[in-house]
Amino acid sequence: MRVALICTDKPGHLQTRLDNRTAHLAHIGASGVVEMAGPFLNEGAMTGSLVVLNVETLAEAQAWAAADPYAIAGLFESVMISEWKKVIG
Repeated sequence: MRVALICTDKPGHLQTRLDNRTAHLAHIGASGVVEMAGPFLNEGAMTGSLVVLNVETLAEAQAWAAADPYAIAGLFESVMISEWKKVIG
């Protein structure tokens, strides 16, 4: 199943994102379940993340999100985790 994570950064936490970016990208690469990912932007500044996972269960997606270095560092104000159906693309 595909699961979308829509993450919104806490205001003023760009440095937290930058400080943890290498570890976040390593987590993405090591997991083998990320189909696509990238930051949301506001006038070019990163303000959140969209991550699409291909996992067996919603619990697996929740565990992936909890282990994300961005989450561990306290970057996110909110995280929505929802099963998602790819239609186009």
